[in-house]
Amino acid sequence: MKAGNLFCGLLRRKKSGCVSLLEAMAVSKHIIIAFLNPRLCSSLTIFALAASLAFASYAPSISARPRSELVLASSAEDEALRARLISLSPGVNPEEARRVAYIAYTTGQELARKWRMVPSPTVQSFLINIGVKKGGYCYQFATELLLRLDAQKLQTLELHWAESDAGTDTEHNVIAVTARGQPFAQGIMLDNWRHSGHLLWGPLNGDPVHTWQENKDALARRLNRRASTADRPKRKTNPKSKAQPRLETPAREERH
Repeated sequence: MKAGNLFCGLLRRKKSGCVSLLEAMAVSKHIIIAFLNPRLCSSLTIFALAASLAFASYAPSISARPRSELVLASSAEDEALRARLISLSPGVNPEEARRVAYIAYTTGQELARKWRMVPSPTVQSFLINIGVKKGGYCYQFATELLLRLDAQKLQTLELHWAESDAGTDTEHNVIAVTARGQPFAQGIMLDNWRHSGHLLWGPLNGDPVHTWQENKDALARRLNRRASTADRPKRKTNPKSKAQPRLETPAREERH
């Protein structure tokens, strides 16, 4: 998103009380630098302007935060998350619940290192848009987690693609897990983006920030894309009947 859209998204998230003061200041600073020439403004001036914008978007949200039922996972062996997954239905296999919890946690940690996530995922998205970062969008976290969990061939748990504010600058995507055949609304969301790789989980209806909707087409597209890639035949190379002598050439210097 561009600088203007980024601040609009910040204000929209503020209404739900999900913007921290540090995040608001960080986003505001990037927006100011995008519009003003840093050479004409001192660091103190930029900081003061960023603080003003941050407090304007943050202050009303302090008293407007609804109750949250979401929890940050403590480890890859988080017992509370495993127990919550098992409690979805008497038919849930505890071993499958353990694997889902483990993969969800470790995937977020691994991708955060890969994409060098900054503390604020909103700022990360801004940095991706201006070419500073390579990845770290919410849909990228969700897609990778979906593919890894789908590879487990779960029998008692079912995966869903959940989205909020679809088609807007504040669209968010996560993976939801239900017992096999259970309604989407009863699912548990697994969000690796909101805390920059640290797994946030909880009931879909306990999220104070987002109203989640299921998108079955998005789920199918991502799973079918991987299947079509896996089924694609590899290019065959014709072996040479006789080994051809290699001509030695001066080594070229690598350019970095």
